[in-house]
Amino acid sequence: MPNPTAAILIIGDEILTGRTREGNAHHLAGELVKVGIDLRQIRVISDDHQTIVAAVRELAGSHDHLFTSGGIGPTHDDITADAVAEAFGRTIDVREDARAILAAHYAARGVEFTAARLRMARIPEGARLIDNPVSGAPGFSVGNCHVMAGVPNIFQAMVAGLLPGLTGGAPLISRTWQVMVAEASIADDLRGLVGQFPDLSFGSYPFVQDGVYGTNLVVRGTDPAQVAAGHAALQAAFPEGK
Repeated sequence: MPNPTAAILIIGDEILTGRTREGNAHHLAGELVKVGIDLRQIRVISDDHQTIVAAVRELAGSHDHLFTSGGIGPTHDDITADAVAEAFGRTIDVREDARAILAAHYAARGVEFTAARLRMARIPEGARLIDNPVSGAPGFSVGNCHVMAGVPNIFQAMVAGLLPGLTGGAPLISRTWQVMVAEASIADDLRGLVGQFPDLSFGSYPFVQDGVYGTNLVVRGTDPAQVAAGHAALQAAFPEGK
């Protein structure tokens, strides 16, 4: 049975303008590999309501899971929750359980629970909350769309709580063989080797180290024995590696 598929939607003008370096997709991609959910697409879009609605509908409709990052804070440009609600045809309002979580979080710290902070308790109808042990404000899941914060440590905490509850498949295994030769010089031999292992995927990733060209050859698959055989074949085909 094939693994579930996923897309990641990164939302925020700060990413598109280069103000903020995006790392949430990189983190989540690594975690999805471990639980056997195959990431098929990563997309970055602006803080525009209709753009978010369209992207959520498209990606949620074509993948088993859609994970979003960004735009669920207390300010005027945090519009993800409203857009996701529209994409799924749900109403949105302050929900009592989310409000109670936030109220307790701010009370414990002696911080005023303002109207702006209350915005983070607005949850689409029928959504399931995603725990936020860092700052209290919950994320949520609507259907197959999992909406999380953009702040990296909060996003990572939400991911850690969310993924164990999702059904995954066979984790992807990868092994690397490094050769200090240019990628172009081994391309033909690599192409021939790939044909011998139809159930594995092979990748070649060139680099330059101390002025010398090299290539990392990576074999990936879900069966440990097949991956080991593919890695051994790389070693045999390109013995001047490490």
